[in-house]
Amino acid sequence: MKMTDNELTKVQDLLRTKKERYCGEKSAVGASGVEDAEEKPTREDGCDPDPVPSTVSPSAYGITDSQIAKEIRGDSLKTEGRLSDVSSNDKVRQAVRQQYRRVAIADAGCDTGSGCCDASLANVGSVSQSLGYTTDDIGSVPLGANLGLGCGNPEAIAHLSPGETVLDLGSGGGFDCFLAARKVGTSGQVIGVDMTPEMVSKARDNAEQGGYRNVEFRLGEIESLPVADRTVDVIMSNCVLNLSPDKPRVFAEAYRVLKPQGRLAISDIVAFAELPEDIRGNMAFYTGCIAGASLISEIETMLHGVGFAQVRIARKDESLSFIRDWAPGTPITDYVVSATIEAIKLGN
Repeated sequence: MKMTDNELTKVQDLLRTKKERYCGEKSAVGASGVEDAEEKPTREDGCDPDPVPSTVSPSAYGITDSQIAKEIRGDSLKTEGRLSDVSSNDKVRQAVRQQYRRVAIADAGCDTGSGCCDASLANVGSVSQSLGYTTDDIGSVPLGANLGLGCGNPEAIAHLSPGETVLDLGSGGGFDCFLAARKVGTSGQVIGVDMTPEMVSKARDNAEQGGYRNVEFRLGEIESLPVADRTVDVIMSNCVLNLSPDKPRVFAEAYRVLKPQGRLAISDIVAFAELPEDIRGNMAFYTGCIAGASLISEIETMLHGVGFAQVRIARKDESLSFIRDWAPGTPITDYVVSATIEAIKLGN
């Protein structure tokens, strides 16, 4: 993996300690293990005395993807995209969990009248069509799987193929998972992760109702995924990342679980201007997919910082027509928009 200048800036401090330990071991001489202070490590093995070279992979220092993700998570309170402290993060997660618990048990669509969750069961179909889903998509899933949540159609940019393993972050009632299952076929696998127990139960019931054998739903937070390293081909997500108070950790986890050449295919709400404090500090706007939106430039920095390449964030300005209805009486469309987020994990 050749790191860019931006990636080097983010990762270099995290690698330095492990590099020094690794290269110190390599420069030790004889059975005594005494280090030769005069011997200079060579550039070929990445042990030059200069900052980490961009041509050297972290794996050259014996560092795995899991260790990189762990190191980045350990630096979590110093990076963009987070609330001020752990206590605030927990309060946000609890508020989000409560919001979507109500949606799961109501069995009436996402009719809370707040932000991205304002579609009743009667009109989830029309809402989904406005997000880019077809009538065939909507009619092919079990009743109750489509809750009217979302701000786009990540499957449209995922380019799924038979046999692939797909991970959906914040899988809700399973709508996007079931659509993905059709594309990857019986030789593929779809995993949905959601932090709300009631939502996971609902999705599992929907999977049983629909007879899906290649779909499973796991309870967990997207900041600490219950998924093994390098096991996923594609990560999808629909209007969920903005709800996380620790977005860099989410991207670090995504990088960890993706296989080399794995890809992100995400629809989410992003900010193109700084949100005013009266909006950003409003918890109803946060659980409604508005106040937690990060600036496009911040998201690019987060993605590059954990190692992603070919990052592409594309605004969907047509989304402003429905986002306007999420916060009536506010100038919300002066600040946020739906966008697609794509990136690749390079490597072999």
